[in-house]
Amino acid sequence: MVEAKPYFLLPGALQVSREPMLITTILGSCISVCLWDRKKNIGGINHYMLPHWNGQGLASPKYGNIAMDKLLSLMVRAGSEKKDLIAKVFGGAQVLQNNVNIFNIGLRNIEYAEESIKNAGIPIAGQSTGGLTGRKIIFNTASGEIRMKYVGNGK
Repeated sequence: MVEAKPYFLLPGALQVSREPMLITTILGSCISVCLWDRKKNIGGINHYMLPHWNGQGLASPKYGNIAMDKLLSLMVRAGSEKKDLIAKVFGGAQVLQNNVNIFNIGLRNIEYAEESIKNAGIPIAGQSTGGLTGRKIIFNTASGEIRMKYVGNGK
């Protein structure tokens, strides 16, 4: 059995692997969408901070619309077919309890993830989103399994 390599995913990044990896990331209002190919055991994950790129500056995967398109294209390039993918969605918490809440970034991030996955025709097999507490996830790209725990005080 091949041992899974550990990897830490930073905000605004993504990772796709045909080899077993344990990908860890920490989420607050950000979202991670994990895509897993049930037939080829290929896994991919993104970590985006804002739902939409406004067209100014660099088209970075820190924006949901860029991160989702890029994740899906990298999964296909790695050998996956859309019909074999399932999605799991994490994050979108309201971790800052102040006037920043008027922007509802976590909620907007969740809505974008759900909409883009639905539009791609990929079923959502699991989800832990919203609330007031951040999350740490560990995604096993070989099995599609995700371990999650809440982090922060949630106040």
